[in-house]
Amino acid sequence: MNKVKTFYLKLEATLTAPSKAFKAKAPLASFITGRILTMLVLLFLLGFALFGLMELAPGDIVDQMMTQQLLTNTDNPNAKTGTTSSLGAGSQDKNFSSEQMDALRAELGLDKPFYIQYFKWLKRVIVNHDLGTSLISKAPVGFLIKSRLWNSVLLNLISLVFITTFSFLLGVFFSSKAGTRLDVGATFFALFFHAFPGILLLILLQLFASITNLFPVTAYPDFPFKDAPMKFTFSYAHHVFLPLLASFLGGLGGTMRMIRATMLDQMGMPYIFALRSRGISEKRVYLNHAFRNTLNPYITGSANLLAGLFSGSLVLEIIFAYPGIGRLMYDAVLQEDINLVLANSMFISALVLVGMVISDILLAIVDPRIRYGNE
Repeated sequence: MNKVKTFYLKLEATLTAPSKAFKAKAPLASFITGRILTMLVLLFLLGFALFGLMELAPGDIVDQMMTQQLLTNTDNPNAKTGTTSSLGAGSQDKNFSSEQMDALRAELGLDKPFYIQYFKWLKRVIVNHDLGTSLISKAPVGFLIKSRLWNSVLLNLISLVFITTFSFLLGVFFSSKAGTRLDVGATFFALFFHAFPGILLLILLQLFASITNLFPVTAYPDFPFKDAPMKFTFSYAHHVFLPLLASFLGGLGGTMRMIRATMLDQMGMPYIFALRSRGISEKRVYLNHAFRNTLNPYITGSANLLAGLFSGSLVLEIIFAYPGIGRLMYDAVLQEDINLVLANSMFISALVLVGMVISDILLAIVDPRIRYGNE
């Protein structure tokens, strides 16, 4: 038994020796590499789980096609019908036959188990760099995502910048007014908007826009950027003001309270008393010392904040008819378009995971005490 245990210990030491040497030589690079590998594994497992969940959902894309065909026949009884695939083209049947549906499933690869479908999709993405074709619109998935992704990224980045800026300014300011009526009032409103349902706030703001006509009820201009760039910029700011206001109020409360609490905690530390005893001004104590230590918890939670913004933008995009990736994802799930659902989920998850890796790197920059070589 001892010989077997010794053998496994030696084998483990041999296999882990290169990684330990790399970690000792370049701890930060080793940490980043480990985070990237972890991100790739999580993306793989996420895709596998998504394929499995879509398999468990009732019906499939062929059933959606049949439903659309039945609705078409109801609206226009004299219309000639047929399948959307080459197998059933030109058919005069009013409905899909069972044979046609099975043939269409075989053509789309839906007759295989979900794990075989997933590995085929993964091979196509890695080898051919092809995300596939939407099973509903027949458009390339990459084109559909590219046309919507930038809109969602822009909207969420603007929200993140405003939330971060005002959270730090207000958090630091109210931490210096702790216990006053102003601080109590600000804390109350921060808790109120943090707990207020986001979907209800969006609906109320849209009703406000509809009644007053001060803002559009949609969140995107009705003309493209290339037609009039300057006009589009001002029109875009006017259209997204209310959705951004809802996102800002929802995210500001929790972040501002966290920064305020961290500042108050730092101001009670012994090193703050030591700095004050040396005659250092209160402004330098706040901004040069206590403020810097509030960055650590914010950077750690910034990836979660970004993930929350992306998940919350789904409701925003639906209510305000914003052409973003969240709305595209919603339509794809309803239609069970597996290629579009998987690609959308992968992109959003990759953005969130990349944000986590970036937050870890920034944390190492602002706090040199962190030893990545020991993780």
